[in-house]
Amino acid sequence: MSSGLDQIKSQLAEGADVKQSMVDSCSEGILKAADLIIDTIKRGNKILWCGNGGSAAQAQHLSTELLGGLRRHDLAPLPSISLTTDSSLLTAWSNDVGFDTLFSRQIEGLGNGGDVLIALSTSGDSENVVKGVDAAEEKGLNVIVLTGRDGGRLANRGDVCVRVPSDDTQRIQEGHLAAGHIFCELVEQSFA
Repeated sequence: MSSGLDQIKSQLAEGADVKQSMVDSCSEGILKAADLIIDTIKRGNKILWCGNGGSAAQAQHLSTELLGGLRRHDLAPLPSISLTTDSSLLTAWSNDVGFDTLFSRQIEGLGNGGDVLIALSTSGDSENVVKGVDAAEEKGLNVIVLTGRDGGRLANRGDVCVRVPSDDTQRIQEGHLAAGHIFCELVEQSFA
């Protein structure tokens, strides 16, 4: 029984250490992300989100924080769309054409110059996320990248890159959620 308790304590401490490391390595990026989102919405543009697996779930979750409200539900909804939620498109496009162009296809159809794409990839190497970033940049969208490890192919891409300083997928995802909650809260506060 104590080995389970030791494991729990160790994992909680490891997660806290990663977040502590983010204080120095990610704070400026989180603020830049918030400022870019705020400016985008004030100009009448929208926020698009993409990611795979756990990152897809986080993209959907964080998109909802802007549209539905994070702390306040009495404010006007902010224009935020997760590209991970249309199950008909996800299954049809992936089956008929290919999974690697799933996000780029949606960006081509839904994205406009001046919008923002927020791309989540723990490795920075998810092919469909990389192609989504490519399509966003070609179409004149601003890009915020949330990644980890060495940033992979998305390292130094986009207008803002928040790279969680960890090689552990779980810790990176925890860092992405923390960063996303913080910049969503800053955005919400600016429209309160």
